[in-house]
Amino acid sequence: MSHLSTHVLDTALGKPAAGIPVALFQNGELLADGTTDADGRVASLGPDSLPAGGYTLLFDVAAYFGDRPAFYPRVIVDFSITGPEHYHVPLLLSPFGYSTYRGS
Repeated sequence: MSHLSTHVLDTALGKPAAGIPVALFQNGELLADGTTDADGRVASLGPDSLPAGGYTLLFDVAAYFGDRPAFYPRVIVDFSITGPEHYHVPLLLSPFGYSTYRGS
């Protein structure tokens, strides 16, 4: 299992958000990328271990919304890794808002 995973749920439709490209960056450098699966998950994003420091997840949600009107074409989440435990960063998404938190 990688050090980092994510999960995207479409709160407007009440279902997982499949097909969203997700990229992991540190200091502007691309470390890993993936696409949410049918369950809205990218189970393994990046290496098995990430050093302590600041990271950015970029969710490219524009294509996911397609013809549905949406306010945010991308969601950018900055977060910090401080230790060796697994980090899970879920995204709750709707066409006009989003929320995120540190999951387990």
